[in-house]
Amino acid sequence: MLNIVLFGPPGAGKGTQSQNLIARYNLVHLSTGDLLRSQIAQGTELGLRAKRLMDEGLLVPDEVVIGMIESQLANNTKANGFIFDGFPRTVAQAEALDALTQRYDTGISCMIALEVAEEELVKRLLERGKTSGRPDDQDETKIRRRVTVYNTETAQVAGYYAEQGKFHSLNGIGAIDEIFQQISEIINKHQPTTSVADGQQATDEVKA
Repeated sequence: MLNIVLFGPPGAGKGTQSQNLIARYNLVHLSTGDLLRSQIAQGTELGLRAKRLMDEGLLVPDEVVIGMIESQLANNTKANGFIFDGFPRTVAQAEALDALTQRYDTGISCMIALEVAEEELVKRLLERGKTSGRPDDQDETKIRRRVTVYNTETAQVAGYYAEQGKFHSLNGIGAIDEIFQQISEIINKHQPTTSVADGQQATDEVKA
């Protein structure tokens, strides 16, 4: 199973590249923000718990987020793999995700971070704010705060995956297709080596 942690500051083009990766590798996209909204809308036990916490102005604890991710893993056991969008954000979350994926006989293949200079991000997001309607895309102070939070979080998680030989950083400025090609080259190096043909050969050898 091919499992990718895709990181990038707001405005880095992560959403566009996620869609390209989903199309090429037939992956399931897991965004914790989308999962929270979906679980709340469905009225699940995890969703109701998350909503109570959010209504009180509290952060949703890691165990709830991991529970939502586990639900997706359990419902997609035949998937080719997953894109973890913006998660994990802390070492504790990365350790929890490793433990979870191991229970499903898989693991994180690699983490890819798209790097874009802060001034370029501010420029992109202010431009996006003209059409997105999102208040946090229209306030430069909020944009810079979001970038600072991202940089702080990524530094911790990057070190965790670097120790495993799974962290890769790419320049997020350039043609979309060229960046996607670079991402694909990294992913191809981390893809599971066992193919259907290999599996069949191993089965034949056992029978023999």
